[in-house]
Amino acid sequence: MAAIKLNSNHGFNYFLRFSIGGLLLFSVLILQAQSTERKRNPYNLKIIATTVEYKNQVAKNGQMEMVNLEKLIPGIVLDIRYATKNNFTGEIIYEAPKAFLRKPVAEALKKVQDSLAYHQLGLKIYDAYRPYAATLRFYEVYPDTNFVANPKYGSRHNRGCAVDLTIVSLSGGEEIQMPTVFDDFSEKAHPEYDNLPDDVIKNRRFLFSILSHFGFSYYHSEWWHFDYKDWGKYSLMDLSFDELEK
Repeated sequence: MAAIKLNSNHGFNYFLRFSIGGLLLFSVLILQAQSTERKRNPYNLKIIATTVEYKNQVAKNGQMEMVNLEKLIPGIVLDIRYATKNNFTGEIIYEAPKAFLRKPVAEALKKVQDSLAYHQLGLKIYDAYRPYAATLRFYEVYPDTNFVANPKYGSRHNRGCAVDLTIVSLSGGEEIQMPTVFDDFSEKAHPEYDNLPDDVIKNRRFLFSILSHFGFSYYHSEWWHFDYKDWGKYSLMDLSFDELEK
């Protein structure tokens, strides 16, 4: 049988072409990943964006856990507007009508609910933890930092330390009258606005006082928005609700 003569140059050229092609494909994939990351985090912020990072953080400090409010607080009412089109974007932003907060924040809110029950009242939640991707979208739709967080810095909602809420009657579930509806971007929504009926001012004052007692402070342009003390200790996050529950 005749010996088969291998062309070493041909083999080398094939190897070279294969190597270059693989390198180019790898480079394209890297560039695509970097482009996606820039879109998700255009300001290069320190953001917890994977479940591995989140679980590691919770393992080191249990206070970092994100708690489902419905599971912790009996009787709490959810009206998660960003899981519907009934919000200022006109879009469905969240995949589910759920509300999460960091463990100490959720526990403080439970104390608020318990105190309100004495007055035959309860909490209605419009929004709580908000993934960073939602903050980016909000700013695209309405780039006014009086009402929408600047994604350059992130939102306290992204940290699981802010909540949008109102008070409802326990007997019928009706909202107690406040200065405006949720996400009203007008002067009337400002906590200091006083051209209002006396009973509305009284309701707002009551809301502020009880939230303040348990460590929350109101936001300068939205009567419904409350930040929890020490919010700066908590990381910005960009995990979906589904990822939080895995």
